[in-house]
Amino acid sequence: MEFEYEIKEKIATISVKGKNDDFAMELNVISFNGNRPKYDLRNWKRSENLMLKGITMTAEELQTLKDTLNEMDII
Repeated sequence: MEFEYEIKEKIATISVKGKNDDFAMELNVISFNGNRPKYDLRNWKRSENLMLKGITMTAEELQTLKDTLNEMDII
């Protein structure tokens, strides 16, 4: 089975790193293999449009994460 994805919405670039700013952490809405889109936070190798490690979350999971982070005393 071939792996397919479609970026439905680019939300934010969280960070950019590496020589020539080649690696970026992005938050996007992505549909994997034609399934319902999910929020996706992951690193990308920009020069190759290569998907690296990341996590996907439903809207409910993202809301729980947001609520948890809002309650934290982050430095």
